[in-house]
Amino acid sequence: MINADPQELAKFGELAHRWWDPESEFKPLHQINPLRLNWIDQLAVLSGKQVLDVGCGGGILADSMARRGAVVLGIDLSTKPLRVAELHALEAQTQGVRYREVAVEALAAEQPASFDVVTCMEMLEHVPDPGSVVRACATLVRPGGWVFFSTLNRNLKSFMLAIVGAEYLLRMLPKGTHEYQKFLRPSELAEACRGAGLEIVAMRGLGYNPLTQTYSLGADTDVNYLMACQRPTDV
Repeated sequence: MINADPQELAKFGELAHRWWDPESEFKPLHQINPLRLNWIDQLAVLSGKQVLDVGCGGGILADSMARRGAVVLGIDLSTKPLRVAELHALEAQTQGVRYREVAVEALAAEQPASFDVVTCMEMLEHVPDPGSVVRACATLVRPGGWVFFSTLNRNLKSFMLAIVGAEYLLRMLPKGTHEYQKFLRPSELAEACRGAGLEIVAMRGLGYNPLTQTYSLGADTDVNYLMACQRPTDV
C-alpha cells in the first residue's frame, strides 16, 4: 500500500499548471518560501549538500534550495506537478535539481542514509500515515544530517484560521485544501520524530498578517509551524 490519498494527488494534479504562478492558488507557497528557505539554510547550510525534498510538488522549495548550491532530488507521487517542476527547471536553467516519482518509504529502502538534508514541507497533513513519512525521512538522512518538517497544528485556532479563514473567508486557498483531522500537534510530531531516532533541535511558528498580507516566522506555533531535527552521529 502506498502512503498517499488518491484524492489528494488528483487535487494537486489538477492545479499543477498554476504552480509557478505567484498569483494563483499557490501564492501562499511563493510567499512563505523565502522564510522557510532561509531558516533551513541558516541551520543546515545548503551549499554543497545532498538534499532530498519529500512531497516537492511543483518544485518551489527544491528549485530554490538548488539555487543556494545544494544538489537536490525532489520526490512526489503526483505526476503532473513533477512534470511542471521539471519544465520549470529547464526554463529557469536551474542547475543541481532533479525529480523522481517515488514514495518516500520506497526511496528509504533503496537509499538509506544518503542525504545531508531532508525536507518535508506542507505534506504530513495530506497523507494517511504521517508517522511512516517521518520514519522514512529519518532513514534517508545521514548521521549528523538535518530533517525539516512543516505542517499545521490541530486546535480550534488553526481550524478557524487555516480552514475557515484561509479557505472560505480570505479565499487564499481552494476550499477543501486541508482536512482538520489530519492536522498534527507539535507534541505528536515531536513524538514521531523521537520514535524515529531524531533529535528535536528547533521549532518556529509561521504567522500571517491579513492587514499587510505578509508572513513571518516567530514563536507562535498555534497554526503553522516548522520543526528542525537532526539524526545523531553514530557512536
